[in-house]
Amino acid sequence: MTRLRQIMLEELERRNYAPSTIGAYLRTVEHFARYFRCPPDRLGTEHIRQYQAAMFRTWKLSPNTVTQRLAALRFLYIQVLQRGWSVAETPYPKKVLRLPQILSQQEVARLIDAAEPPFHRVLLMTLYATGARRAEVARLNPNRHTRSGHAATSIQE
Repeated sequence: MTRLRQIMLEELERRNYAPSTIGAYLRTVEHFARYFRCPPDRLGTEHIRQYQAAMFRTWKLSPNTVTQRLAALRFLYIQVLQRGWSVAETPYPKKVLRLPQILSQQEVARLIDAAEPPFHRVLLMTLYATGARRAEVARLNPNRHTRSGHAATSIQE
């Protein structure tokens, strides 16, 4: 592990970034350095601009992926290398907002009926009935009881 990578890892961990974000940021910086065959601390604004163009033109990455990769490079240059970062020189792409696909009642019923183990059926029914997200259902605490003794379900943060 290079000294620069170690410092970046420590800075990300100090700020309590999610493990998935840490991995994505480290992979981005590694890819950036490999693309130019040069350590990232020797690369500048013009290289970032060229890399951003390649993300769209050559690799056909989505705007959201480009934004995440630019955030990784921004973190590297500001927090690790302590250099300036100009949004004017490296603008973030326009954000793409996608609306969720709404399922009909028949489609929801087919989805729930297709679940083989009863446990999966209960999870799908809970998702549908509560409107909770997958991660919220994963943190459900079914063992909680109210003062009156009735069972209650709560979502843990």
